Amino acid sequence: MEEPWDLELVSRLADGVLSFLSAFAEDWAANDMRVALFKILLGWLVLSLVAIHFAWKVYGSTVNDMYYRLGTGGQNGGTPDTAPHLSGW
Repeated sequence: MEEPWDLELVSRLADGVLSFLSAFAEDWAANDMRVALFKILLGWLVLSLVAIHFAWKVYGSTVNDMYYRLGTGGQNGGTPDTAPHLSGW
């Protein structure tokens, strides 16, 4: 039989998270070099993710069509109706 969550463990975890967040907020307000570097890297990450998202919206179907074979058989389920031929390779 499993023991229920220890309330002291949860309390310690919550205190640790709150102390980390308060230290992070103090560092953020200090505006030192570490914070500036963090802001630059965070901005770069967000910009990259947005660019990947828009590129996937534009080119996603093209990339998907390159790797997804339409039809009744083959790699994406089912068995081919005819014997495979390798003339395309």
